[in-house]
Amino acid sequence: MKTSFSPALWLPHGHMQTIWSSLFRKQNVPERKREKLLLPDDDFINLDWFGHDDSKPLTILLHGLTGCSQSKYIVGLQDSLAALGMPSVAMNFRGCGGEPNNLPAGYHSGISSDLKLVITALRERFPERTFMAVGYSLGSSVLLKYLAEEGEMSHLAAAVAVSVPFELGQCSLRINEGLSRVYRDRFLKDMVDYIEVKKAHFQKQGWHDRLQILNTLGNLNNLKTFHEYDDQVTAPLHGFSGVEDYYERCSARNHLSQIKTQTLILHAHDDPFLFPDSIPDKSELSPSTQMELTQGGGHVGFISHSGLKPVYWLEQRIPAFLVEQGFT
Repeated sequence: MKTSFSPALWLPHGHMQTIWSSLFRKQNVPERKREKLLLPDDDFINLDWFGHDDSKPLTILLHGLTGCSQSKYIVGLQDSLAALGMPSVAMNFRGCGGEPNNLPAGYHSGISSDLKLVITALRERFPERTFMAVGYSLGSSVLLKYLAEEGEMSHLAAAVAVSVPFELGQCSLRINEGLSRVYRDRFLKDMVDYIEVKKAHFQKQGWHDRLQILNTLGNLNNLKTFHEYDDQVTAPLHGFSGVEDYYERCSARNHLSQIKTQTLILHAHDDPFLFPDSIPDKSELSPSTQMELTQGGGHVGFISHSGLKPVYWLEQRIPAFLVEQGFT
């Protein structure tokens, strides 16, 4: 059953919704099984499994920028799905989850090819199984692009996209404004650290040709904006002609009409990562896609309350949507 969202009384604004969980939410990380999925290009992606009933539908979870399977929204959803008897697997994008990957290229907001590799591997292992997927922020962008590209051959029975960065170029501008600069600076530090950790890994392994590719990116310590980082790092590492080419080809808003899978988009008007006019209207969505646009919730926040107790609404709404589709 669809439920409405009302922000917790003590978290009325988007910024407060956005930062609450990272600062105050306490969780016990469930015991999960890690699998290193080897890829055809001699790299790997780490998968973290929770729930072991191979007869049940499997939900694939995709984290956001600089996140991983340890991110609180991933752990929370895996717990909520498990409580309903629904197994899940959290996909760590290349180089995320505590282990640098083996190639100079990593991940970005349009790396749908890596999601396709994971889904293909899982289908080969479980040919009769039903698959669904949930993506958050960057992960939602990857998921929506994959759905659009694959159309009726997505091999996903249902999908949920949370806090989508619909227009990457506009997001790169919005995050330069006001308090959003705090997130920008934190992300940029983590993104530069991601490259430095990989450099150390290549040096240790003696992979000097791969190290040289990263060294040719130049000095990253003076980068001040996402636009600069994406132009200097993301675009050249991943085969784009430049930052504008990356933003144009990988912005989810440009692909929404092509989605054939039953898809739910959850987004908040006060998301501090987007301008309001970056949110698509209903006419841009495919017939199989619905969007629930809330007044509050911030970016991957959506914290309501029961008395004085915080309620993590996404962990109710997402499983409810999957159950509505008949997949339990």
